[in-house]
Amino acid sequence: MTTRHWWNNCSIDQQADPEILAIDSLEDQIAPIAAKVSRIRELIGSLEMCHHKAERWVSNIIESIATGETSKGLGTRMPGQVHPTEIIAKNACCALSAWVAGCPSTSIDLTIDTVPVSRVLAYLGERSPLKEWQVQRVIEKIRSWTDFPWSDKDPSTQYAWLSFDQKDCPDHYKEHEDFWRQTVETNPFEELQGIEGEDFSLGFAIDLLWTCHWKFVENLQIVLEVIGGNLKPERPFAACAWNITLSPIRPQMEVVSNTLKVFSGDSESDKEIDRDVLSLLGEPTEEKKWLAASLDKTIRLQLSL
Repeated sequence: MTTRHWWNNCSIDQQADPEILAIDSLEDQIAPIAAKVSRIRELIGSLEMCHHKAERWVSNIIESIATGETSKGLGTRMPGQVHPTEIIAKNACCALSAWVAGCPSTSIDLTIDTVPVSRVLAYLGERSPLKEWQVQRVIEKIRSWTDFPWSDKDPSTQYAWLSFDQKDCPDHYKEHEDFWRQTVETNPFEELQGIEGEDFSLGFAIDLLWTCHWKFVENLQIVLEVIGGNLKPERPFAACAWNITLSPIRPQMEVVSNTLKVFSGDSESDKEIDRDVLSLLGEPTEEKKWLAASLDKTIRLQLSL
């Protein structure tokens, strides 16, 4: 039996495991699903544990399970609201664009999160045509996510993958194939977080430079350090989009997962649980148990990636 669309954010095989089948069976028992309940399940199905707001995202979902109501999700931000992450990304683009243009001093007073731009640009060292080309690719990658979803619809702002699923030089980079080849054939990352046994290049690292990632600022510094010539960076690059091995919220999310498992019907074990979360969830109902089990399984699957 193939998995249902709810599990698309879990990167699992098409054949569902027994635990997922049991959770889907709970769904069948309470069908038809009310619109509000379906909306909460959609939130669980869009959860990304690598996101910089993952902790808050999980809290919102738990609150929704408890109350049966939710106003959260994509597209619910008020017009004109700017998230701090957008400022971080725009400052990064501003600083790197100034560097490419040869006038980095115009952005010297900026910070990228809490990191001074002067420190970030120092990683690049002396200028060269190859470095300028590679930094321009970094800018394009950041902008493609800063301007999403509009960038996904406008060919002029779409990011052209350097290495991801590419065996030959893409047409987009044919004019600078020598620069492209040097970028995708530079393989500096010996210690990786999230991808094992892969030929992990600088090009692939740029491809995976997600601005929404919990480790974006540090990943950006690592990429610029490699562009600058340090092919043995001391810090590990968080290679997988979902990888949270080093995330500070991982221990807490494991406790939340244990708690949801208890709430949805498993007997309490010696694992740590959060009594406040159990209290917030209130009296178990079949719908709540289905949603809690779905969230628990989603968290555990993403923690294991």
